[in-house]
Amino acid sequence: MKRLYSLILAMIPFLSLSESFAAEKMNVLFIAVDDLNDWISPLGGYEGIKTPNLERLAQRGVTFTKAYCAAPACNPSRAALMTGIRPWNSGVYLNPQPWRPAMPDAVLLPKHLSQHGYHSVGAGKIMHGSYDEPESWDHYLKKGGDPKPTKKVASDPHSRAGSIIWGVLDVEDEAMNDYKTATYAIDYINDSHEKPFFLACGIYRPHMPWQVPRKYYDMYPLESINRPYVPDGDLKDIPAAGVKMAKPKGDHAKILATDNWEYAVQAYLASITFADAQIGRVLDALEASEFKDNTIVVLWGDHGWHLGEKEHWRKFALWEEATRVPFFMSVPGMTKAGTTCEATVDLMSVYPTLCELCAVPQPEQVDGVSIAPLLKDPKAKWKQPAITTHGRKNHAVRSDQYRYIQYEDGSEELYDHEVDPGEFNNLAGEASMKSTLEEHKKWLPKKNVPNAEFDKQKVNPKKVKPKS
Repeated sequence: MKRLYSLILAMIPFLSLSESFAAEKMNVLFIAVDDLNDWISPLGGYEGIKTPNLERLAQRGVTFTKAYCAAPACNPSRAALMTGIRPWNSGVYLNPQPWRPAMPDAVLLPKHLSQHGYHSVGAGKIMHGSYDEPESWDHYLKKGGDPKPTKKVASDPHSRAGSIIWGVLDVEDEAMNDYKTATYAIDYINDSHEKPFFLACGIYRPHMPWQVPRKYYDMYPLESINRPYVPDGDLKDIPAAGVKMAKPKGDHAKILATDNWEYAVQAYLASITFADAQIGRVLDALEASEFKDNTIVVLWGDHGWHLGEKEHWRKFALWEEATRVPFFMSVPGMTKAGTTCEATVDLMSVYPTLCELCAVPQPEQVDGVSIAPLLKDPKAKWKQPAITTHGRKNHAVRSDQYRYIQYEDGSEELYDHEVDPGEFNNLAGEASMKSTLEEHKKWLPKKNVPNAEFDKQKVNPKKVKPKS
């Protein structure tokens, strides 16, 4: 009996520590930004970009300089991140494939955290389009609409090129839905909470249409705009499958024919800076709140965006500009302020990392791996590449030095980022690169599940490739 009593006494400090840890579970501020590429200042993108609040966020914790999406399209990227299930295991490869029918048993990240003691709320765009699933949240404010430009602006030939659309809005920030989304987050931060919280703030810009208040356009005078460098014949060494993704005779041809390249770049930059301002408002609220020292902050972009690189516009491709994303994390007591991590990671790490940091079990469904070791030490050894999928059996493997692409038909691309960061020279056909190709091929999935069903309201089933 005496021995048992001594054992109980010895356990008390550990029980107290466990209870204390549970009582001090960290909150999560989870910021998603739509269509934001690597032009932001913390990633050294477009020279002259104004993103002071993303700079401030970078100074708060770790900036991942080589972070990549799971898929270069809104729906599959967000579905993969929020379920932890990669496209090749879910069948959700493209935008018009509803994720829930394909993954009936998957538990979204907010639902999982709610099941383990968190209060999970969100606003704006977190999932894609009509696939929000508000029932997976304790409360969710769905994305609303934005003001429309005047008829004069809308009809201006320098406010669109085909379906690439932009234009000045003569409104204040308060009229924009992203402002309202940020306000929802601010109001929640300013409230008191009995549980640790998971607060998601989905910023829609710089998604099209690039229609934002005039003051953001004024920050980028048209005469100061620089086009991305695109060498002549950049697609000459690209396999047919890659050229098909680029669609050079589509958006790019329309941009050139209407002399709108600089106008479009200006509008994209303005939209980024508008989004940055809304992020700044949320960061201001957090830093002024009682939660500033016990809140994990995560910011991610769902994919990149081309503005003419590879004669391509939009996402929907497997090159660097479509797949590289902003990714920042700060964890009180773990991350060192203002550090960068050059390890190659992808957004499949978000779900398992938050499970670990929030001290909740990781569901079996999760495919990714936690990057907690990199948060503790950004220079820790890391051998896992980033893998991006666009359509069934089309994959990019991004290692520290190389990008390897393999298309469904077996055709390939390989780029050495140490000497060719613009991906202008496809090395896949060179005999000297055979071992490098084979090393990257090892990371390709052995199985690619069939395509999930397509949403018949969003796509004509007769025009999509049959399930295979």
